[in-house]
Amino acid sequence: MGAATTLATPESLSSSAQLNWQRDRRFFIGMAVAAAVAVLIGFYPTYYLKAFYGTPVLPPLVHLHGFLFTAWIVLLITQTSFIAARRTHLHRRLGIGGGVLAVLMTIVAFFTAIGAVQRGRMTAQFLATPLATVIVFPALVGAALIMRRQPETHKRLMWIATTELLNAPIGRFPVIWRSTAFVAYSASDVFLAALLVYDLATRRRLHPATIWGGLFLVASQALRTAIGHTATWVAFARWLTS
Repeated sequence: MGAATTLATPESLSSSAQLNWQRDRRFFIGMAVAAAVAVLIGFYPTYYLKAFYGTPVLPPLVHLHGFLFTAWIVLLITQTSFIAARRTHLHRRLGIGGGVLAVLMTIVAFFTAIGAVQRGRMTAQFLATPLATVIVFPALVGAALIMRRQPETHKRLMWIATTELLNAPIGRFPVIWRSTAFVAYSASDVFLAALLVYDLATRRRLHPATIWGGLFLVASQALRTAIGHTATWVAFARWLTS
């Protein structure tokens, strides 16, 4: 979801710059589509195709949460497509809506997580995971928006922010659903690993945004896992959801 500072066409670029542009176009569009597939696989029984699976009725707030989450993935594909097509002006205009969407997602995700515990659909221990998301996701998106005039940084931070969201659908994959938190995080972090590999393959080094954004994401995963099993957290979570 990077933003370019000029509206150059691919033909006007040097051969090296054009090669980089083509690589970026293929990689980020490909990853956006892969993210969409992961979301569909993770949520098709309980959300997208729930009418065919007889899963429990969802409260309106959960439907809103699912709609906003889906809108973010659609936005991701749209924004990467605009950049690939050199429609930078459209990317920038839609980026304003993306910032508003991220705020709405954060607010709704918080109350959805609280409601899940109150309905007995989530444990107090596990509440640490979605509440960490409402910190990590907006922090990364906010940093990306601040750095929007630095395309290489901007798009990497946006991608890492999206990786944070992918833990939810990937954690619901049949082979992962009953595994440990470490397995679930490792599976979703494959998308972060893909960015690391891409940087090394195309730049011969990691971009600073990949390093610091990636470390922030992984450190938050370790921290929420450790905190979630403490008596202090459980007491806090029960107070918060009482």
